[in-house]
Amino acid sequence: MTDLETRATPGATALRRAAPALLGYAAVRALGLLTLALWSAARDKSAYTLLTARWDALWYTRVAELGYGYEVRLPNGDVHSNLAFFPLLPWLERLLARTTPLSYADAGFAISLVASLAAAWGIFAVADHVHGRRVGVCAVLLWAVLPVGIVQSMAYSESLFTALAAWSLYAVLTGRWVTAGALAALAGLTRPVGLAVVAALWAAAIAAHLRDRQPPGGTTARRALGMLLAPLGAAAYVLWVGHRTGKGPLGYLDVQAGWRNGFDGGLAFARFVADKFTSFPSALAGVGLIVGVGLVVWLYAVCVRQGQPLPLLVYAGVVTTLALCASSYFGSKPRLLLPAFPLLLPLALALARLRRPRSTAVLSVIAVASALYGAFWLNGSGPP
Repeated sequence: MTDLETRATPGATALRRAAPALLGYAAVRALGLLTLALWSAARDKSAYTLLTARWDALWYTRVAELGYGYEVRLPNGDVHSNLAFFPLLPWLERLLARTTPLSYADAGFAISLVASLAAAWGIFAVADHVHGRRVGVCAVLLWAVLPVGIVQSMAYSESLFTALAAWSLYAVLTGRWVTAGALAALAGLTRPVGLAVVAALWAAAIAAHLRDRQPPGGTTARRALGMLLAPLGAAAYVLWVGHRTGKGPLGYLDVQAGWRNGFDGGLAFARFVADKFTSFPSALAGVGLIVGVGLVVWLYAVCVRQGQPLPLLVYAGVVTTLALCASSYFGSKPRLLLPAFPLLLPLALALARLRRPRSTAVLSVIAVASALYGAFWLNGSGPP
């Protein structure tokens, strides 16, 4: 059996191969949750409430409990409708709450914990397939220690989406087209950025078709079926929203407009950054934003230069573009970039080249800093 075949073997062998990455991931997340609990207790706040009953988590649990149709009309005329939130997470919350003693908030938290581990495993599988086991472990740990990594443990949809996206990409890389399409469809039912998974699958399928003049029997049909399945989840929900609102196929865009959210090529974000330079204290934040965006763009350029597989480049490119070019909720951009894990592969490669004691020390320091920042962030402004 070749090394590649070993990596692709499902079940216990694959789990044993991923075990160091998963155990390391669980340790980092446990550190983050413990730090949040201690920090929140010192401020007389509930860490569990911060994780399960604020911001988007409340919208998801309301959909799970009461269904769609709730909206908030703001004094300025904006309409915040829960139709903006895709249905897979609340569906799972409802299923779990109705079949177990868990509340809807408990269900959302439990789903995020399980999904975050599934996402970590999927990230490992992709990185291991492309660069080997050590890089796979480093990639997972880097994803865990991101400054906004605490979101991975919140009752949000980022972990669920990343899990579906990572495993869909892994299925594409290993030629499992129907599986990839089914997972892409589920990702499309989770977040609007499911478009990135569809684009990655389609790009890989078209490239494979052009490359393989005489593919093995049945490959073309499976590839076509995967392409057909991939957009069904997002398309079904968007069309349903259009029907429900009576505004046709573009009805979902109107729902997002009610939240002042759209795609403007990054102009609004550029103005937001420029406004930071109107006074000295906020200018430091402006510099930080420019450095952050520059780092993301640089990492993507390195991914291209290192020859990452086409589906990873397409996926990361679409996720990054949609995150940076959205016209509202600028404070959400760091968490919107969480699913763009292929951007971490160049850093994982560099980290994997270090001696083990040094790489462990680097990750430990970053993990502590991430845990402290996450606790500070959720007890302050937090992710809108």
